[in-house]
Amino acid sequence: MDQSRIIYLVGRYLEKGLTEAEQAEFGQLLRDQESYDALLAAFDALAGDLDISVPPDGALLPILHTALASDRPPVQVASHRRWYWPAAAAAVLAMVVCSYLWLSRPATTGLAHNGTEKHNILPGKEGAILTLADGSEVVLDSLGNGTIARQNGAQLVLANAQLSYQPAGTSAETATYNTITTPRGRQFRVVLSDGTAVWLNAASSLRYPTVFGEEERQVEVKGEAYFEVAPDTKKPFHVNINQKADILVLGTHFNVNAYDNEEALAATLMEGAVRVSAPVPGKAAEVVLRPGQQARISAAANRITVKEHADVDNVIAWKNGLFNFDGADFADIMRQLERWYDIEVVYEKGTPDIEFEGQMTRDVPLNGLLTILSRSGIQFRLEGRKLIVQP
Repeated sequence: MDQSRIIYLVGRYLEKGLTEAEQAEFGQLLRDQESYDALLAAFDALAGDLDISVPPDGALLPILHTALASDRPPVQVASHRRWYWPAAAAAVLAMVVCSYLWLSRPATTGLAHNGTEKHNILPGKEGAILTLADGSEVVLDSLGNGTIARQNGAQLVLANAQLSYQPAGTSAETATYNTITTPRGRQFRVVLSDGTAVWLNAASSLRYPTVFGEEERQVEVKGEAYFEVAPDTKKPFHVNINQKADILVLGTHFNVNAYDNEEALAATLMEGAVRVSAPVPGKAAEVVLRPGQQARISAAANRITVKEHADVDNVIAWKNGLFNFDGADFADIMRQLERWYDIEVVYEKGTPDIEFEGQMTRDVPLNGLLTILSRSGIQFRLEGRKLIVQP
């Protein structure tokens, strides 16, 4: 894209005058890492008339991404002090200009690189590893679109970062199981043989038959996944969650978060109805969820609790390409960053007592996000893929 077109789009953006087509074009520009310097130059040229300056490298893209993703600017709240993003107005123009003024102030960025100033960690992307029934592995993000295998009455078709299982002949009597795994820094979508769609967050896995049997549908999940289950009253759909709980559905939309390093397993219902069951000492506990409810299973409490009005948008923000920090404590956010950016977080002096609110796109380099988080007063040092937190 030539510089004149970039300047035009930036100008229209600042005026809040982008058409729907232009907004899509501008969004693509933000996602193009190679266009970043040209984007900075365009903002610098237009900002000159306003006597403002472009923020430090890595800080502009998160601001713009978030402005496009939400009408609400990022806000951060500390437990002992209130700290707000300077662009408190909802208007996009005010947000951008105020962010310029704040980020261009003489101040430390809060991010040290140990002499590697150009070192940056890119965000996660679409990708997964498929383990076939015979134990062989296929790295899906290294393949192009097309049929990648035929197994037990199913054709495995890869298209646009989605793996689909399509009927192809008669299946054998014995079920054939595959496992799809998303390493840290990857997410993926798979459509099972019955039409059920499953989104896998980073550091997750799904084990499933290539073709479901005649009586029931059963899968196993670890990590985090969002399900849109194809209705079939004759074949109940079972989700075994990390060998700790079970969800029974007929046709519904729900999210499961079952990472080993989270305090509790959480199942959140968006549509339909599900029954969540889990073994607890002396009995098998179970609850039936309605839309908007969340079941939490805590190993420490040995019971199932139900949250009546879960923040559904927060729960599935990852599926929609966002970090949603509303009500999240610092450790929770760092665990999200570990999984998405494939990093290790180390605390020099314990976990900071601070909570965050607001949204941020997941489609930005780590440095840009850390620059924003550091405005709370938290300092970061990046050593390779180790992020050291210095409160």
